[in-house]
Amino acid sequence: MRALLCRRLSRSLYEAAASSSSSSFSSSSSSSCFRRLGFRTLSSLTSSSNHTPLSRTLLASSPWSATQLRGAKFLGSDVRPGNCIRRKGRIYQVLKAQHTQHGRGGATIQVELRDIDSGSKVNEKFRTDETIESVFVEEKSFLYLYTDDDNIVLMEPGTFSQMEVSKDLFGKAAAYLKDDMKVTLHLCDGKPTSASVPKRVTCTVVEAQVPVKGSTATPQYKRVSLDNGLTVLAPPFVLAGDSIVIDTTDDSYITRA
Repeated sequence: MRALLCRRLSRSLYEAAASSSSSSFSSSSSSSCFRRLGFRTLSSLTSSSNHTPLSRTLLASSPWSATQLRGAKFLGSDVRPGNCIRRKGRIYQVLKAQHTQHGRGGATIQVELRDIDSGSKVNEKFRTDETIESVFVEEKSFLYLYTDDDNIVLMEPGTFSQMEVSKDLFGKAAAYLKDDMKVTLHLCDGKPTSASVPKRVTCTVVEAQVPVKGSTATPQYKRVSLDNGLTVLAPPFVLAGDSIVIDTTDDSYITRA
């Protein structure tokens, strides 16, 4: 009798083990099938404690422009020329910023602002500990096409669409513009706020004094006229017809081209 009970118990344990193995195999097979098809099972997303949350994975794979934070805050002491800020419901570009101290009254920042929409300028004071809302400024590359009176026509290389902007956005650097030159346009909420040309530009000397030998023991820089109408200082060996490289930030001579 005892032997019979042992045989029945062994058979029951065998059948239970076989059933468990079949179920595990089926689950494993279906999971493998889903993985081969490019899907991820729910268990694979939740079983591991070290797995990155799905929401974070989707966020990391999104374009930077879609995930950046808008309306970031900074202190008045961090305001710099070129910043775009939102104040009293308007968007302004900071043109000038000067730090001033008023004894016991504390420090303030005297700023000159330009309204992005109207172009009007205003002067205001910020406390150094005042919270300022910044506005994202986008940089885009364009090609210079031509100048039409006080406006400059640019073309976006990718779409070939043209944009007309004020010549004032380039400031004095507008003199360096040449056909098909790559320039950078700064956009605030889709509106151009400023523009810049490459830091190094090659120009041709159209007029230069011929150096006189023995006139001085120490070579002195001389003024030369460029093909864009600007006058810069250059070494005495630079002659008319030479091509030279100019630093457009301060109109200084760098080297011969």
